[in-house]
Formats: sequence, structure tokens, C-alpha cells
Amino acid sequence: MASRGLWIGFAAGLLLLIVVDLIAFGRKPRTISLRRAAAWSALWIGVSLAFDLWIWHYAGARPAIEFLSGYLIEKSLSVDNLFVFIVIFQYFSIEPARQHRVLVWGILGALTLRGLLIAAGVVFINAFSWSLYILGAFLVYVALHLLFRKSKTVRMEANPVLRWLGKIVPAAQNDASANFFVRGNGRWLVTPMLLAMVAIESADVLFALDSIPAVFGITRDPFIVFSSNACAILGLRALYFVVAKWITQLRYLDTGVSLVLLFIGLKMLAAHWVDIPSEISLAVIAFLLAVATVASLLDKRGPAKRDAESANQGNKA
Repeated sequence: MASRGLWIGFAAGLLLLIVVDLIAFGRKPRTISLRRAAAWSALWIGVSLAFDLWIWHYAGARPAIEFLSGYLIEKSLSVDNLFVFIVIFQYFSIEPARQHRVLVWGILGALTLRGLLIAAGVVFINAFSWSLYILGAFLVYVALHLLFRKSKTVRMEANPVLRWLGKIVPAAQNDASANFFVRGNGRWLVTPMLLAMVAIESADVLFALDSIPAVFGITRDPFIVFSSNACAILGLRALYFVVAKWITQLRYLDTGVSLVLLFIGLKMLAAHWVDIPSEISLAVIAFLLAVATVASLLDKRGPAKRDAESANQGNKA
């Protein structure tokens, strides 16, 4: 679909939006209000939908539907994975006023990582068409693992990247600055800010291994794969400060996301025998995510009660 000019134009527009995002939130540590975060999150979603309309006008309905499907997959996975970001910030005692600086570097890293993985994926799929079946089987495995896991506990001490970093560079204790490095005892020390950023970047590698194969299950157009991922990630910093207020209410979102991954994985495995139209795929994805969201909002139990029930179930298991 995409010409070289379209790639250049999209990259330029993406860089411009990143600059706007940086200016909007500023570089100095401060607490982002829920109202401000919600307004910017709505703006980024609006920009993405406007771009999808442009794709519809430029290339037709099918690429536009594929973009929207990929966008919904990446956005839903991002919301579900924000739980991990919250745990990371709590573990390293990063208060809200300093979180946005870590998030901006995390998002820039995520965009770069996805660009590299998508380029590698395109080359691999074009060289070995049977690799789509491997990706489909991988998505089925991930979906079943997410559906039947007993706990969402995140163990920071088990992160191999953090353990490796701790061996080569000492960490500053109880540093409350917004810096990534500080001087202490005549040498450079890493701060909890840097450790949190490393944890988020390493976690995003695992997130990308879920989302990118899922979008390749929707379309093999590299422009659609990258642009849908980029648009979903672009507003993630603002969305974080919105979702962080009520993420404990989205009890069934991870189940909905798991079912979406399972659907895409099965679709990829059955592609040789069954051709599921893009419109049907979009409808299934939207339906599963909508049901998961509505079910979560209708659940009248409080977060504390739900956590206690989950703990009891884990003990019985």
C-alpha cells in the first residue's frame, strides 16, 4: 500500500506529534491531573481515528479496517499491560510527578523497538511464508497461558536485565530526583528512575512479542502494522494517567485481550482453509473487547473484595 513518500510523511507526522506531546506535558516533574490526561488521551484517539479515515479515502475500506483492527489490538494490550507499569513505579517508589519522564523515554523506546521487530518480521514472513503458522501457534499458546494463569504478580527481582545492570553499575538508594544518574562517593550511580525505565523497556519487549504477531494476523502490510502500533502507543503516556485511576475496575479486560489473541492465532492457523474477511475480524475483536469492558464496569464487587477472592482461589489451587 505505502509508497516511500507515505512512509516519510508518516514518520515526519509522528515526530511532530511526539514533539507536541513533549511540549504538552513538559519536561519538569509535576503531577498530571486526571482531567488533563483524559483530554490529551481523547485527542490522540481522535487523531488516530482521523488518520484511519484518511487511509479509507486514500487506499479504500480494507486497509482502513485492518488499521482499526490493529489499533484496537495494540490499544487493548497496552491498557492491560499498564498494570505492569503501575507495579514498576510502585516497586521503585516513583511518585506521579516523576512518572511522565520515564514514560516518554519508554514510549520512544517502544516505537523504535516495534519498528525494528516489524521490519524483521516482514523480511522473515516474505522469506518463509510458513512462519505465519508458527506465529499463530505462538499466539494461541500466549492466549491460553494468559487465560489460565493463576496470578498477575510481577517479580522485579527476577528481571534479568535489572540483575545484570545491578552487577555493573551501583544503584543510588532513596534518590528522589528526576535524574537517571547521580554522583555519589566519587562515582556515578544509577537512580530508581533509570531502573524503572529499564524495567519498562524490558517489559515492552515481551509486550511487542504479543502485539506484533497479532497485527500480522490481521494484515501483512508493514505500513498498516507499524502505523497502527505507533498510533496506539503515541497516546499511551496520557492514557496511563487516566487508566491508573481505575485500572483495578477492569477485571475482565485481560480475559477479553486473551480471547482476542486466541481468535487471531486460530485465524492464522486456519488461513490455508478458511479466509475470514477483515470486516468479520474487526467485528469479533470489537465485540470481545466491548463485552470484557462492560462486564468489568458492571461488576459490583470492590477491588479489595475481588483481590481477596482471587487470593482464596489461589490458595485452594
